Amino acid sequence: MARSTQGLRKTAARRARTGRPASPPRRAAAKAPAAPAPPSPPDAQARGKDQVPVRPARATDIPQVTALDERITGIAKAAYWQDVFERYSRHHPKDRFFLVATSPDGGRDARILGFIIGEIRVWEFGSAPCGWVFALSVEPDARLHGIGQALFAAISAHFTAAGVTKMRTMVARDNPLHMMFFRGEGMMAGPYIQLEKELA
Repeated sequence: MARSTQGLRKTAARRARTGRPASPPRRAAAKAPAAPAPPSPPDAQARGKDQVPVRPARATDIPQVTALDERITGIAKAAYWQDVFERYSRHHPKDRFFLVATSPDGGRDARILGFIIGEIRVWEFGSAPCGWVFALSVEPDARLHGIGQALFAAISAHFTAAGVTKMRTMVARDNPLHMMFFRGEGMMAGPYIQLEKELA
């Protein structure tokens, strides 16, 4: 041990005379960064907003959807909503989405608190494939509890899983509620202008 210590001192003195710096201490090898976690499936993402249950609409949901829409719009259109269900839930499940948010129990008798409907549209006026949201409604007494955000997040996840990277919607100028909601979710004016003409 004494010889080893003496040898180290002689080496340090020799380096000091020749101007050679001492060797820096060795550093431990850096650990490789952990691999990112795989993306959550749409159903898991749908429960991310305050754990609001969101799922595809069922035939037994349509009476509640119809009643909710009538409370909001003042117009009863049961045949329309039944037709939408047939076209957006029973058919084309890969590119059409009819989702509902339910009360927390999520059971067979769960209350429908809101719904959102959209589809993937391709090459309209040269537009690349994108997600379109054309219906969104939430029970008035259930608003401000994350229902709309949960529905929006759920359909966004379905669009992403289907491979599209952009989503669009249309908002009436006299509907500030929808405008504020969609802007709050990051949507903004797009490159298209809506035109119309009275035919009668």
